[in-house]
Amino acid sequence: MSTTRPFIAARVEEFIDRRIEGLLRGLGWREKVICYTGYGSSESIRVLGRVVLVPNRARGGLAKATEDLIKRRGFRNFFSAACVRAAVTITVGDQVVTASTDRGGYIDERIRNHQLAPGWQQVGVRSRSSKMAAADVHVVGDEVTFGIVSDIDDTIISTWLPRPMIAAWNSFIRDESARQSVPGMARMYTGLLADHPGAPVLYISTGAWNTHGFLSRFLKRHGYPHGAMLLTDWGPTNTGWFRSGMAHKADALLQLTRDFPRISWVLVGDDGQHDPVLYANFAHVAPDRVRAIAIRQLSATEQVLAHGTTSALPEEQEAAADTPWVEAPDGRGLLAGLRALPEPL
Repeated sequence: MSTTRPFIAARVEEFIDRRIEGLLRGLGWREKVICYTGYGSSESIRVLGRVVLVPNRARGGLAKATEDLIKRRGFRNFFSAACVRAAVTITVGDQVVTASTDRGGYIDERIRNHQLAPGWQQVGVRSRSSKMAAADVHVVGDEVTFGIVSDIDDTIISTWLPRPMIAAWNSFIRDESARQSVPGMARMYTGLLADHPGAPVLYISTGAWNTHGFLSRFLKRHGYPHGAMLLTDWGPTNTGWFRSGMAHKADALLQLTRDFPRISWVLVGDDGQHDPVLYANFAHVAPDRVRAIAIRQLSATEQVLAHGTTSALPEEQEAAADTPWVEAPDGRGLLAGLRALPEPL
């Protein structure tokens, strides 16, 4: 017999989250809205964020210094208490929209008739007892026909995932400032966007939403263009125990075709995991929505650490035979390859 009830693991997770939320509220923890970077068009904008419970602000110099140190360690990003099904209000100019968080405390709201001009805008988001938080939203103009979609891990950040010990060390222990940017990638993105004023860049990753703050700081520190990040929520879903990272990326790409029907994208990833297969399949399904595919080639060592083999890139290019395909080990090589294509980007 079919049922619309969520998978049992999802129901158990929500039960536990509600009990933790009640306990922390009893201890005096307060609501806080964390805003993620959103995007939109003249028709609608997508506002992203989360409502969590946080302890009262630390007082005194030593306490604040300790809090800041912990915040910048990776493990701090994965410990938060969600406000389940919490009511929120979103203020867009003179328009006020009511919404609610999901069972993980997340906000994902689409707002139409927003009257916002193209460019970077801000909207206000607050819960019943939180302070107002400002969410950045990139409103893309109707005349824009170019955009960039980028993977994150091993494409712009050298992580050597998913080798378990290194992944755990990088994600939970190591200080944020120790992460390395892949050479030339930031310059590649800024160079491409300079040729297309107003064009969007969106970062799609299987990483958890908890890392959004770190990733935003990383992108800014290393000179990457500002853009919305489409991450995911680790853990149970309404249909199973864990989320599919590849399905998350595929769904995000399909959603972008609906949100921006005039844009064709340069898809940037690496050959360490699923990006070549994913991008080739997308180019096969929607060839008019892919301007080019740029794949960063991992070194032999990175290949082994990423997926345990030194095998060359499979036959993905054949599935996207009509789509320009560029490969190079860094951003400088990829930019040169894209600039050398017969048809200009």
